[in-house]
Amino acid sequence: MNFKYDVIVVGAGHAGCEAAAAAANMGSKTLLITMDMNKIAQMSCNPAVGGIAKGQIVREIDALGGQMGIVTDTTAIQFRMLNKSKGPAMWSPRAQSDRAKFIVKWREIIENTDSLFVWQDTVTSLVIENKTVTGVKTAMGVKFSAKSVVLTNGTFLNGLMHIGKTQIEGGRVSEPSSFGITEQLKEFGFATDRMKTGTPARIDGRSVDFSLMEEQKGDNDFHKFSYLDFQPRPLKQLSCWITYTNEEVHTTLRDRLDDSPLYNGQIKSIGPRYCPSIETKVVTFAEKNSHQLFLEPEGENTQEYYLNGFSSSLPLHTQIKALQRIPAFKNIHIYRPGYAIEYDFFDPTQLKHTLETKLIDNLFFAGQINGTTGYEEAGGQGLIAGINAHIKTHGGEEFILKRDEAYIGVLIDDLVTKGVDEPYRMFTSRAEYRILLRQDDADMRLTEKACKIGLAKQQRIDLLEQKKEEIARIIQFASNYSLKPEYINNGLEQLGTPPLKHGMKLKDVITRPQITIEKIAELVPAFKAELDKIPNRKDEIIEACEIKIKYDGYIKREQLIADKISRLENIRIKDKFDYENILSLSTEARQKLAKINPETIAQASRIPGVSPNDISILLVLLGR
Repeated sequence: MNFKYDVIVVGAGHAGCEAAAAAANMGSKTLLITMDMNKIAQMSCNPAVGGIAKGQIVREIDALGGQMGIVTDTTAIQFRMLNKSKGPAMWSPRAQSDRAKFIVKWREIIENTDSLFVWQDTVTSLVIENKTVTGVKTAMGVKFSAKSVVLTNGTFLNGLMHIGKTQIEGGRVSEPSSFGITEQLKEFGFATDRMKTGTPARIDGRSVDFSLMEEQKGDNDFHKFSYLDFQPRPLKQLSCWITYTNEEVHTTLRDRLDDSPLYNGQIKSIGPRYCPSIETKVVTFAEKNSHQLFLEPEGENTQEYYLNGFSSSLPLHTQIKALQRIPAFKNIHIYRPGYAIEYDFFDPTQLKHTLETKLIDNLFFAGQINGTTGYEEAGGQGLIAGINAHIKTHGGEEFILKRDEAYIGVLIDDLVTKGVDEPYRMFTSRAEYRILLRQDDADMRLTEKACKIGLAKQQRIDLLEQKKEEIARIIQFASNYSLKPEYINNGLEQLGTPPLKHGMKLKDVITRPQITIEKIAELVPAFKAELDKIPNRKDEIIEACEIKIKYDGYIKREQLIADKISRLENIRIKDKFDYENILSLSTEARQKLAKINPETIAQASRIPGVSPNDISILLVLLGR
């Protein structure tokens, strides 16, 4: 066995798997080290991928040549496109996955990727020479050498679980914590802190009265995560279920708040604002009589269900007693209780946009170690870290996505520019250019970039080129084809849209809100014939055409704004100023700019506490 590698990835969660697969697929000899090979890409919390803004990230991961979309599509037991009643900038894909099959599929990918090797062990320390990482040491006493190392430790660094007053060391239930790395990095000057997350009880479906719940079925259409051409969702499709808490539940929880680690001082770290525990919801929203709960199936052939919305660290008996106050759960049996977990993370402003640390060369961080939460956020970071670890090893230009290019770019820029004071979760509202960052066109934005660095394979390029050609052909036809009132007005009135007073281009009629391409095609045989020429992925291409036609003005306007802002992204200022001695800057700006040392004027403008006046001063100084 050879103990020398180009890239070592520590941790085989969602960030680690994407990082290792990316580095290996680009040509690096890569080692993925995990505590348990049977829990590769374990879905530690709910068995779902995607959602608001998160779904866009998964589409971007796939467009770049990552694996999460493929794994999700092949293991999905339900798929839904959220926010379809809103504009396409808000559409967000989400899937329930079979938890066990998700792991099996990821392991299959990992073990069959050339140049990617796996070692089952725990990393206890890094090997660092002259402020450059050169390898790792493990609990088994093995030393591995590498040119780059990616840490994706999830919740395992000094992980501590809480169930009432019971405390258990661990990174997940039944899995041990990892010790040593935090303490070592602190000695090198890294700032670290603690965060908290939690998970709900897992429920035995045989003890649930589903007749007292609202059923939520999935979509049955062409949508999926991956842009590759294959049939998604081969597994049996299952429903999710909705129910609600009530005042009896809330009273039961309030009566035992003294036993809650969140309220008795046992937990001192910060939890996620946007995924609070049930006890936090009862206290924070005391005026609400009920909270929605979402029961999610864990797999195709299991009775295990995940109760989204009921995360808790209260004592076991309190959790069960509260659940029994919900009519559908009167006879509830659980597989295990919910728990909270505290773990170490590192201030992400200590990172470059490549996710390489500023303090130690060739060392990269990705995932919850950076203060984020969510599989998708982790996967996106892992992909970028893996790409740049490979580039740092073999040479080449660093790979960075900008805020107008990808949600992944927004995510990483937010982390390294603003830092975090609570677990970071992606939302569409965090992006200035939502119309440009739609889920439908991630391949248009990113696949060619991935091809240039050698990650996206030829199959993806061929599919993208074919898609571009078909979209251009359909839009050109619609732009040139004229509709005459005498031939089209009866059909238009049946579709609920005003008749034409004079001839009009087909493209202009499609912009009407009552009109879709497929509806108008039934009235225009020549157009239908053009659509029928689309060789494959017809629904996907028609949807892309429709979005481009209907939202053309909005897309162009937002692109103009993005282009103007990008000029500031090109004004590089890293290491050009001694900020502490620029007395015309505000005190806060001097401190923040000196700490982060931004790459560009645009990044400086996004640092909290740096005002437009401070930016003007920097521009004047640059002019001098």
